[in-house]
Amino acid sequence: MVIGNKTITQSHVVIEGDVTIGTGNFIGHGAIIGAPPQDLSFSPDRKTKVVIGNDNVIREYCTIHRGSPNGSLTRIGDNNFLMAGAHIGHNCLIGNNVIIANNCLLAGHVRVDDGAFLGGGSTFHQFMHIGRLVMVQGSSAFGKDLPPFVVAGERNSVFGVNVVGLRRGGFSVEDREEIKAAFKLLYTSGLNTSQALEKAAVTDFGAAAREFFAFVAAAKKRGICPYKRGAAL
Repeated sequence: MVIGNKTITQSHVVIEGDVTIGTGNFIGHGAIIGAPPQDLSFSPDRKTKVVIGNDNVIREYCTIHRGSPNGSLTRIGDNNFLMAGAHIGHNCLIGNNVIIANNCLLAGHVRVDDGAFLGGGSTFHQFMHIGRLVMVQGSSAFGKDLPPFVVAGERNSVFGVNVVGLRRGGFSVEDREEIKAAFKLLYTSGLNTSQALEKAAVTDFGAAAREFFAFVAAAKKRGICPYKRGAAL
């Protein structure tokens, strides 16, 4: 176990197994980090671990389980905020500047990219991928991937573009308009996903829209969440 300087652990925190925690973190009462995964195939003799970066806030009663396959890890980056009762399952990969609100449940092998916001009480199926700057409505449930820059909620539904998040993230007006155009091409043009990707490949999109379509093209294991018209944000 390694705990960096200026990391605060409050009462009844349990840290077990191979855990590395960086500097400047806050870990609230009763959090459990490094416990064995909830995986029936897991063997206690496997060497797995948890790696946590710097300047994270991990509030009371969060649980962060170590990896399941031998030699694997669960990783949390920097400047994240895990609110009370959040569960991070084995082999999750959490980026930077992510907010995971109260009582969110992430199953094994969930990846969350930078700047995402996961609303309270939401659940996420194993092996799914949540893109950059995604905004998830509270009390939602997902089993398919969520492309970057979208607002999503209910059950496996995408509602639109996270315009507020893009503004806060410093995206220019031109970038925001291009992301909206990319969203419309994928979700509202009448093309299927393969056709939209083909058209995107010959369209002069910038980096943000290319990121959006690269994510969609890579979402082969679970597929992407569909668009729900007229949803209330």
